[in-house]
Amino acid sequence: MLNKVMLIGNVGRDPEIRHLENGVAVVTLPIATTERYKDRNGDFKEQTEWHTVVFWRNLAEIVEKHVHKGSQVFIEGRLRTRSWEDQSGQKRFITEIVADTMRLLGRRADSQESRTVTAASTPEIVDTAGEHDDLPF
Repeated sequence: MLNKVMLIGNVGRDPEIRHLENGVAVVTLPIATTERYKDRNGDFKEQTEWHTVVFWRNLAEIVEKHVHKGSQVFIEGRLRTRSWEDQSGQKRFITEIVADTMRLLGRRADSQESRTVTAASTPEIVDTAGEHDDLPF
């Protein structure tokens, strides 16, 4: 079975880190992806899709420090659907992307390096652009 998601998009708001009761860090961010296409009349159209991406542990801490609203990121992760009961007793569902890897993207004019961070990384950003990591998960 394969459950793999890859996105390149823009962050919709500044990250806010939360810590669960056991001290585990988590950040949930909206990421926008935009599809550009020509319609039947030859006019260019854009369709933006919003995705909820969840970052855990060290990756959450890195996102909090280095990602900002408008940042362009490359995310690799997996889909997860969960459900809960709201205050009125109705069952609600949400589909999220649990991030395993994040790469900060930017134009060369911004003089930002492309940096990859994995869920198994230390809290410092590690420059692994162009390398292939065999992760145990």
